[in-house]
Amino acid sequence: MSIDYQQKTVLLVDDDDSIRWVLNETLDDLGLTVTQTNAADEALEILKKQSFDLIISDVRMPGTSGMELLNYCQQNFPDIPVIIMTAHSDLDSAVNAYTKGAFEYLPKPFDLDEVSEIVARALKPKSNNDEPNESPTSNRFSIIGEAPSMQNLYRAIGRLSNSHVSVLIKGESGTGKELVAHALHQHSPRKNRPFIALNMAAIPKDLIESELFGHEKGSFTGAAGRSIGRFEQADEGTLFLDEIGDMPLETQTRLLRVLSEGTFYRIGASHPVSVNVRIVAATHQDLLKKVELGEFREDLYHRLNVIPLELPPLRERADDIGLLADFFLTKIASELNESKIKISTEALIAMKKFNWPGNVRQLENTCRWLSVMANSQYITPSDLPSELTNHEATEQDNEWEKSLTNHLRNRFSDGDNNVLVTIQQSIEQLLIKTALEASAGKKAEAAALLGWGRNTLTRKQK
Repeated sequence: MSIDYQQKTVLLVDDDDSIRWVLNETLDDLGLTVTQTNAADEALEILKKQSFDLIISDVRMPGTSGMELLNYCQQNFPDIPVIIMTAHSDLDSAVNAYTKGAFEYLPKPFDLDEVSEIVARALKPKSNNDEPNESPTSNRFSIIGEAPSMQNLYRAIGRLSNSHVSVLIKGESGTGKELVAHALHQHSPRKNRPFIALNMAAIPKDLIESELFGHEKGSFTGAAGRSIGRFEQADEGTLFLDEIGDMPLETQTRLLRVLSEGTFYRIGASHPVSVNVRIVAATHQDLLKKVELGEFREDLYHRLNVIPLELPPLRERADDIGLLADFFLTKIASELNESKIKISTEALIAMKKFNWPGNVRQLENTCRWLSVMANSQYITPSDLPSELTNHEATEQDNEWEKSLTNHLRNRFSDGDNNVLVTIQQSIEQLLIKTALEASAGKKAEAAALLGWGRNTLTRKQK
């Protein structure tokens, strides 16, 4: 059903004049009638006199906040969709906005095309099948980051806050997949029930089924008594299966049956056990690739991949490194009962240039190292671990190696059969010239730089 924007009205609330101007232009281009105000207190007075089809409000404003305005609208105008904007975005504010009834959560700075798309969804006529949002209480669970990719993650967790659906978390090792799994549980209707985690890669293959489903006494050698598996422990709660890609195929078959039927047998048992468990799985592997190779069941993949969440590597959100480092240093200082150290601008720049192959986990370990090994309370580049400061030289080394490799390939493709001699001569000439420049023409010093004797240098010059 198309939307007649000419008949729709919007109340825009933000104390930032430039934000209001940009949004007003965007909404006006859509054909909407816009009423503006720079304060939620005034918005409340306007709402007493005039009705609107949509409200767009900032969170932090002098006087009444955007969240208080949202609460008022939910109590008095529950049918009016409210879009909440904020420049101070984190997981709590995103989930809090959704659980208090916001139609959408929009972190600043925002893309105007995205604003137009959200406004279109908000004004779309509701069908009779649309269900109202519930309002579970939001609990604190720390995920740090302000990058756009993290904002998308916060919004996804907020949208899932009323859901029991399976989620597959994808991301490199150390990106915080278990932290996201915890957040999904804490912001779900199952938050007061157990959260049970099991790492597939950390358990011997012959023990995985027992860990998941439990066993009866005497069911195998060493089974001295009944054992309750993780599925039973997580009943009515969440079971987090980390590194799901390492699960053996035979166990995948049993897991699929449990997900389909909601029942399983303990090893050695004759009676089934019924459970109600939400599955959150995680992997750093390409499961579709494993499906193609016959190493992962395709039907199980689709069962788990109902809602996929992709966690960005730390190198793709370098601007969050300062926030994360500050959080870790504060936490570590509290654990050690010592004063918190600070990172200089120069040291932070060096940290942002680093590739962080171990992602957030590596950054936390680096902060622990700095908290113990730093020479002062103010970290400079010289205090950083060598792996963080040597990476630029390594990258430069790799660049000349790549260039030389390409040059050699071109020579070989041209049919050059004398590559070794000519390349060796060129490299030695370059070495001698650079060493003499570095030693101001002193042959003895130049020879020492090259690891040669003076006679060797003289001979090679000739």
